[in-house]
Amino acid sequence: MHSLPLFHRLTGQRVIVLGEGEAGEAKRRLVERAGAVVVGEDNAEARLAFVAMAEPEAAAARLKARGLLVNVTDRPELCDFTVPSLLERGAVVIAVGTGGVSAGLAKAVRLRLEGLLPASLGALAEGLGAARARLRARWADAGDRRRAIDAALAEGGVLDPLEADSAARLEAWLDGAKDAPRQHHEIVLRSDDPDDLTLREARWLGTADAVVLVGDMPSAVLTRARADAARLAPGDHLPEGSVVTLRRG
Repeated sequence: MHSLPLFHRLTGQRVIVLGEGEAGEAKRRLVERAGAVVVGEDNAEARLAFVAMAEPEAAAARLKARGLLVNVTDRPELCDFTVPSLLERGAVVIAVGTGGVSAGLAKAVRLRLEGLLPASLGALAEGLGAARARLRARWADAGDRRRAIDAALAEGGVLDPLEADSAARLEAWLDGAKDAPRQHHEIVLRSDDPDDLTLREARWLGTADAVVLVGDMPSAVLTRARADAARLAPGDHLPEGSVVTLRRG
């Protein structure tokens, strides 16, 4: 990755916006939509700034000298952070970014995703958030709880997030939810390209609690695994939960 995606809480925070024309107004609308208060350059409380000017160099330099993180419209080389193309479904916010390389591409990808995600996705997220206490009571162990939720949210699962009525099924699932089965899968790599993984293999890898690595594995494939999944060598003790063994063909 060329940058680390973060969701920064801005509600009630002061954010400097220096802008001209529609570009400046767009930044103001975005900042206010996130709950922040737009202020001028002299504000001493602000920690973020957006600059949308024809000649932004001097303003960006002044703000950076004060320790602010600065975004400069259409000038990625001057940016400390970039703004992704955003898709919102209530509490679910998906950010598609290219690090400033191509805003048009990020927008095109976001528009394709818009057609895939149902409007009910936000309601499903809110329902799962409200059910945290019930989920902890049902599965005291965090691993068991994660596996049960993963199974319900998987493709074809009772809470499949791409199905429009999944939020309506949440209550029934909470009343009768069962433990997710522990699974062990093996993936034989056909190449170093992660796009050669089947959808099922990618799902196994993305939800596994542990990954057994038989030999050196390409980093591009390993990034498809959960960041907190244990990396094991053959013969290591296997933890409870789902395990994927990776080997070359």
